[in-house]
Amino acid sequence: MSKKEMIDAVSDKAGITKEKASAAIDALTAYIEKAMKKDGEVTFAPLGKFKVTKREARVGRNPSTGAAVNIPAAKVAKFLPSKNLKESLN
Repeated sequence: MSKKEMIDAVSDKAGITKEKASAAIDALTAYIEKAMKKDGEVTFAPLGKFKVTKREARVGRNPSTGAAVNIPAAKVAKFLPSKNLKESLN
């Protein structure tokens, strides 16, 4: 689902304009991003949990040359689906 499709769906379901739906989706994503930077975790009960984890530095391989490449440590975003979401998919 693209952002445009999500805006259309929210607009139809909530009975609001597409501009308001777009603003709401932008506000939600900005809030999640800000909260993850600050606390490292956001629980969104019906869907699951957004969480920041640390990936350790490691050595990778360049697929074309086979040469070793150092990959630096990084923080990555992860999503853990809720039990209800998992059950609804099966």
